[in-house]
Amino acid sequence: MMQDDAELKTAADALIELRGKIDRIDIEMHRLLIERGEIIDQLIEAKRRLGGGCAFRPDREAQMMRALVERHRGLLPLDAVEGIWRIIVSTFTYMQANYSVHADDSGGDAQMRDSARFHFGFTVPYVAHHGARAVIDAVAAAKGDLGVLRSSGPLSDGAWWTRLIEPEAPKIIARLPFVERPDHPAGLPVFVIAKLGPDAAAQDISLRAISLPQWRHGVPAAISALEGEILASAPHGGGRSLLVATPVGVASEELAGELAQAGAAHPSIAIVGSHAARFELNEARSGVFAREVER
Repeated sequence: MMQDDAELKTAADALIELRGKIDRIDIEMHRLLIERGEIIDQLIEAKRRLGGGCAFRPDREAQMMRALVERHRGLLPLDAVEGIWRIIVSTFTYMQANYSVHADDSGGDAQMRDSARFHFGFTVPYVAHHGARAVIDAVAAAKGDLGVLRSSGPLSDGAWWTRLIEPEAPKIIARLPFVERPDHPAGLPVFVIAKLGPDAAAQDISLRAISLPQWRHGVPAAISALEGEILASAPHGGGRSLLVATPVGVASEELAGELAQAGAAHPSIAIVGSHAARFELNEARSGVFAREVER
């Protein structure tokens, strides 16, 4: 009996010790968050002295998320780790420059809201709109807000990307999620739009609005020849407008040449944004621009 009591006391002591370690880790994590906040305060002041600077850095965020996935190990689910980091990044960005997230809920509010909350947290205000055009108008009218639009699905607003063509119009700056994988808790593929300076934009994939007076069957093959992909298509101005993604090194002149050879002469081509290359964990889901993690 005395031996059982001793064993129980030893197990209880071990439990107390483990809980103490967890408490020390929690305190250190909180201390580091406070320290990060102090650095952000210094960053804001440094940017102010330099005449300001954009708080959004989608290229840097994509790099951070990829590095996070590559170094992660252990029992803690990746979803939890990614979610924690997304809240940290988005909240500290909000501290630098307050912004709201405008989202198109016309395809269903639940998935869109989950996506916005996972990637931007609850500190950042969420504003729902019905339709891509309403989101684009809201971002265009705001000083530094973001818009979230589905990158695929029904096109109730037609060729909405044509509203991003004008130089002063918002542009696509990111594609979420940064890390794509099966059963992602916020796996809805979305574009993020903003009025963002070129120095802060990701430079892996270029997005273009291509207007064709007349559709030709050889158009998909012509775009594919340049490692491009047609993301969306809709009637526009008596012809057809395409939203096309290509590697950033592909020039508009090259696209025009390939399209002309396919019989689609005199296309109108305009840049409407860019985003980081897709980063996927499952070969079955890999796409034209996927970068797979080695296992």
